[in-house]
Amino acid sequence: MTRTLAALLALSLTVPAAATPPPLTLEQQAEDALANDTNAYAFVEGLTTEVGPRQAGTEAEARGRAWAAAWLKAKGFAKVADEPFMMDTWVPGDIARARVTAPFAQDLAVLPLGNSAATPVGGIEAEVVFFRTVDDLRAAPEGSLKGKIAYISHQMRPAQDGSHYGFAGPARWVGAGIAASKGAIATVIKSIGTDHHRNPHTGGTSFPEGVTPTPAGALSLPDAENLERMFARANGRPITLKLELNPRRIGQMQSGNVVGEITGRDPSLPPVLLACHIDSWWNAPGAFDDGAGCAIIAAAALKVKQAGQPLRTVRVLMAGAEEVGLFGSAAYSKAHIDEPIAVGLESDFGADRIWRFESNFRETNPDLHKRLAAAVARFGVSSGTDAATGGADLNIVRDQKGALIDLQQDGTRYFDLHHTPDDTLDKIDPAQLRQNVAVWTMVTGILANEANPILTGGVVPSAPKIMGSN
Repeated sequence: MTRTLAALLALSLTVPAAATPPPLTLEQQAEDALANDTNAYAFVEGLTTEVGPRQAGTEAEARGRAWAAAWLKAKGFAKVADEPFMMDTWVPGDIARARVTAPFAQDLAVLPLGNSAATPVGGIEAEVVFFRTVDDLRAAPEGSLKGKIAYISHQMRPAQDGSHYGFAGPARWVGAGIAASKGAIATVIKSIGTDHHRNPHTGGTSFPEGVTPTPAGALSLPDAENLERMFARANGRPITLKLELNPRRIGQMQSGNVVGEITGRDPSLPPVLLACHIDSWWNAPGAFDDGAGCAIIAAAALKVKQAGQPLRTVRVLMAGAEEVGLFGSAAYSKAHIDEPIAVGLESDFGADRIWRFESNFRETNPDLHKRLAAAVARFGVSSGTDAATGGADLNIVRDQKGALIDLQQDGTRYFDLHHTPDDTLDKIDPAQLRQNVAVWTMVTGILANEANPILTGGVVPSAPKIMGSN
């Protein structure tokens, strides 16, 4: 027995140990993400299940940031932090009622818009004035709405690039402020969306300096269209509406930006910044807007790391308080403006497949642009000719006049869900989510291993073409 053991031991010493297989290349990591990534879905599933809605400045948003920071730490990200900032905080209250009282009495589904004032207890009742577009409202004589409620419509349609949001959005963004400046005591709008569920789409509105905020709400699309039919058959009779909303401001509250890094080999090189936002409106767990975005950028950063330590650091920014006014983006830029960013990218347009790639250095750094475009063509992504303007949470890159990339997602169904109770996990298609991770892996990995400056006199960034998701 002793001789046998000795012989086996000698034999084992002569057999070379199995070599550790090399890590998958960046291209292989991207292909693996397309077929097998589970990190992105796990992130958005966990965030929406364990935290849910994350209204900016509230305890729920704080739990969301803590959850995200813990996830990043568990996955091995470095320098994970929750960078706090203070913000004036608006909350929606728990009363949202709208009822046509004459001539066709019935209830309408309504939600308050961000920054809306409250009605008196018990609500207000007044005649409604119909404006087919926000431009029609702008043309109304000064003082012509005194004591009345303005109703603003639009004709938003689904679009792959989401461009109708810019077309219809002003009805929400500025409509209530214009109406208030002309004497309206309240405003209701046709929700800025494309679905026909009885779910109003909330979102922020604004009031010009010197104009006292008034109650402002969004009607679901079916209810708004019902109201318009009432106008068509009222034969000149006034339509009166009773509206009751009780939002309020609760003062300065803390929000924050969650950050983490995949450390690069050369810390002297400016990092690649991947952005999303961690907050949502109160009425949904924000799976599309923007839990999926945070999931995509975090999963892609991990795939880049698995291909080997990149040359540049990859930094993720999960901004707080985007929905209510881009407060996190502004706070991050203010705190880090002296830290150069090589290039910025943001995911904040849902979870459906990426179909187009754009940069703001197509003409001035054509070799890099072409290399990136060629690398993502295998995933069905075309190269666009527009200059990238970056997402809403990339203020720091625009402030630095830096390099930007837009990975345009298919927005055909995005505004069916946007800012509604329907923005839930079941709407995410795991295969399309994985395609996002694959594309982001390729683009991020190429950028993170680029030794040369990325922006070489590119187009100076302007405001985003689509105003994020706020």
